[in-house]
Amino acid sequence: MKINKIYYVFLTALIIACSPKMADKKMSDNEKNMENSKSEMAMEESMNAMPGMDEMIPMDPSVRMGVLDNGLTYYVKNNGKPEDKVELRLAVNAGSVLEDEDQQGLAHFMEHMNFNGTTNFEKNELVDYLQGIGVKFGADLNAYTSFDETVYILPIPSDDPEKLEKGFLILEDWAHGALLKEDAINDERGVVLEESRNGKGANDRMNKVTIPTQFYGSKYAERLPIGKDEILKNFTPEVLERFYNDWYRPDLMAVVAVGDLDPAVLEQKIKDHFSKIKSVDSPRERPVFELPNHDDTKVAVAQDPEATFASVNVSYKDTFETEPTTTVGDYRDDLVNGLYSFMINNRLQEVTQKPNPPFIFAQSSYGGTVAKNKNAYSSFAGSAPDGQLVALKAVLEENQRVKLYGFGEGELERAKTAYSSFIQSTYENRDKLESGRLVGQYVQTFLNGGAAPSIEWTYNKTMELLPTITVEEANAKIQKYIHDDNRTIVFTGPTTENKPTEEEILKVVNDVASAEIAPYEDAVVRENLIETLPAPGAITKTESNEKLGTTTYTLSNGVTVTTKATDFKNDQILMSAYSYGGTSLYSDDDYLATVFANGGLTQAGVAGLSQTDMDKYMTGKLVNVRPSVGGITENLGGSSTPQDLETMFQLVHVYMTDLNKDEEAYGSFISKQKSFVGRMMSNPQTYFGNEVNEMRNEGNPRYAGFPDEAAYDAADYDKAYELYKERFSNASDFNFFLVGNVDEAVIMDLSKKYLANLPSTGEKEMYKISDWKEKQGTRKITVNKGTEEKSLVQMIWDYDIATYDAQEELAVNALGEALTIRIIEVLREQEGGIYGGGARGSMSKIPEPGFNFSVSFPCGPDNVEKLIAATQKEIAELKKNGPSDEILNKVKEGYLLEHKEDLKSNSYWLNNLVSASREQRDPNKMMNFEAEVAKMTAKDIQDVAKKYLNEDYILAVLMPEVK
Repeated sequence: MKINKIYYVFLTALIIACSPKMADKKMSDNEKNMENSKSEMAMEESMNAMPGMDEMIPMDPSVRMGVLDNGLTYYVKNNGKPEDKVELRLAVNAGSVLEDEDQQGLAHFMEHMNFNGTTNFEKNELVDYLQGIGVKFGADLNAYTSFDETVYILPIPSDDPEKLEKGFLILEDWAHGALLKEDAINDERGVVLEESRNGKGANDRMNKVTIPTQFYGSKYAERLPIGKDEILKNFTPEVLERFYNDWYRPDLMAVVAVGDLDPAVLEQKIKDHFSKIKSVDSPRERPVFELPNHDDTKVAVAQDPEATFASVNVSYKDTFETEPTTTVGDYRDDLVNGLYSFMINNRLQEVTQKPNPPFIFAQSSYGGTVAKNKNAYSSFAGSAPDGQLVALKAVLEENQRVKLYGFGEGELERAKTAYSSFIQSTYENRDKLESGRLVGQYVQTFLNGGAAPSIEWTYNKTMELLPTITVEEANAKIQKYIHDDNRTIVFTGPTTENKPTEEEILKVVNDVASAEIAPYEDAVVRENLIETLPAPGAITKTESNEKLGTTTYTLSNGVTVTTKATDFKNDQILMSAYSYGGTSLYSDDDYLATVFANGGLTQAGVAGLSQTDMDKYMTGKLVNVRPSVGGITENLGGSSTPQDLETMFQLVHVYMTDLNKDEEAYGSFISKQKSFVGRMMSNPQTYFGNEVNEMRNEGNPRYAGFPDEAAYDAADYDKAYELYKERFSNASDFNFFLVGNVDEAVIMDLSKKYLANLPSTGEKEMYKISDWKEKQGTRKITVNKGTEEKSLVQMIWDYDIATYDAQEELAVNALGEALTIRIIEVLREQEGGIYGGGARGSMSKIPEPGFNFSVSFPCGPDNVEKLIAATQKEIAELKKNGPSDEILNKVKEGYLLEHKEDLKSNSYWLNNLVSASREQRDPNKMMNFEAEVAKMTAKDIQDVAKKYLNEDYILAVLMPEVK
């Protein structure tokens, strides 16, 4: 059996929920074991007899792969999406697990130092340069360190030779040009310690209890990437240099370049920059670490008073070493594993839809672990804090049900249908995949082995192999997955009065193993979503906007449908619809009675089909529709492929006309919500946010606060359902927008068939504006919550303004970007007081013109006052002088680079068309964005800072509890 590391462009299909099943008579354990053994042997013999299973999976022929004389590996591929951009990666086959005892945390620290002084870029010059060409630090430019790897991420423009050369120079410096100066190391200690501080809390404390069990006997348990604070504070430069010299070497590195450029050019760049790196004469051996086997079940239970979420994790680690996927037989085995996961997760999803479900959600899958050479079958569930034993029992029962009776043919066929649909969609869209989605597979191929075939090979081989997979093969999997040894069970969650014991947990395991469990029954679902459809309507008017390339149809019932045909994605059509009104038209009493019930309305299903039925019906259909009632609008959002577009229109029709009412389904929703929110206030940040909201909403008659169990018990399902039906009963003021690979003739036909016949009164509604206004003036609040030495600072400006101005909105947004750059430069790089933070500014036109600006950063409690003062100083500087020319250029270049890619994005077009319509703005202005950015000056930003960053703001600070 091989480790499941092959790149799947359709991997997201594995954790979908649908439904399932078959039945058979329960046999004795001896009979069952004999039958299972025979079945496994037969399956293996049958599979081995299939022709071509030993054939090696070919590398994508469009990828140039090579190894330089010094041992460095490279992968190069031409890909035209997005235009004029190349994604660069430097992968280092070294991470925290390789650290010596005195180096814990230094693999990650080394990653930081590559941004703080290299051969060709002095401290901060690298980030400054990249921001100057529009590459944002954190959002675009980034890196990560894990147990076994460190990966550097750099997207760079490919249409400018100078920028391209600089990009490869940066990558080369990361590989062997870190200066590691003592003053730079000392400056960065504070930043890394703040990152460590951010990670402290309930999860970190529980991890210290559970990780020794999950990674039992392994070095992984001793080498978490963040390391130890005492080492981070006190290590000498020589210790970091030792790690760098030992592991940053060409034989442990790969350069990956995927983008819109001739592969020969990219390959030559790699050779020019990386061939000069000298190989190490006597390299330190790069060990591969194990997850040792154990012949028992290891149990860990960790509770914490600040934890908000309870979880159960059962893991069955393989007793044997696994290897990368390299042959067709390996790939076929991965498909069987994936089909199994799909089917079991459908069953688990169905359990969550029952009244008083035993868990909030659950999933099971077979795949890799923290160790490179070990796989495991794992089942995970989220539960109420006091419901972990019940959740464990339910998850184990579903696994045992499969073990006893297997899956049914219907379940397997649905799984195959879903797989086929996803891979078909990916194949049809193969020439429109962004480089950022492709580059990762080559990084993982280098780090973990395995194949990186073309999408064409993957599609053809999947379609060839899927029909050959039998339900018996899938059923045989669980006999290998589940065993009594090498098993770990981990509970984490809030502190409870009756903490589960190891004895109680193992009793549940043993009880389920010997319990009488009924077989699963797979109900048949009807073939048609809509059984009776009203007569179609008509299109009464057609208008075109040549500048935007849009067409708007007015239907006979008043509905408007605006389309924008694009060729950005072959398999994507995005939809959004709105009409004015929303909950603003509810009375205060009705709003408060229904605000927490609205989320459960769609759990009942539509058109007489339960949610479980809907999951089955939708198998293989790559489409979704999401209705909602917002504050000032009722809305529908969705997406589809061209093949499934009619299903999307059908869903819109039934969500507007035929939503089910089901007390049991709603009760299941309420049960899950109560389990989820019960301990949320234990989290310091959640508690802090609630306290700030309570202050801001003083006197607001429609403020419902954060929901608790009592609020969900009081929610009025009948009233929520009645008001939902009312909000969607009049289609005449609905505006639909569809962007993507649309065929106008098809849209016209489907609009007449499913939208033009929606009920309509002819009335055009408008939202209501609340009389309540938030208090203004300088307001300060300090909240003491949490036991860790962690603080959070927020500064918030949020108030109504006289008029909305689009040019001012751009300047306000730019003000947020400019202040973010300065916060990173001053609070992070100069003060070493934060790991991350920033500012964001926006303006709104509806329901009333408004201004919103916020600054936020986490830090240590001792630094709160100093960092607030530093932030206020930067705000005062922007108000006095505006941003520097350098910062203004960074903001502009970032906008222009982002906008260039946005113009080839369906979601960008959809969002702009909808927002322009909702706010009654001229949609053509979106085409003037580059000109507006070009003419924006530092004075424009200074003016909005002076005008809007006044004394009407909130200063909110989270501090730890007073000891």
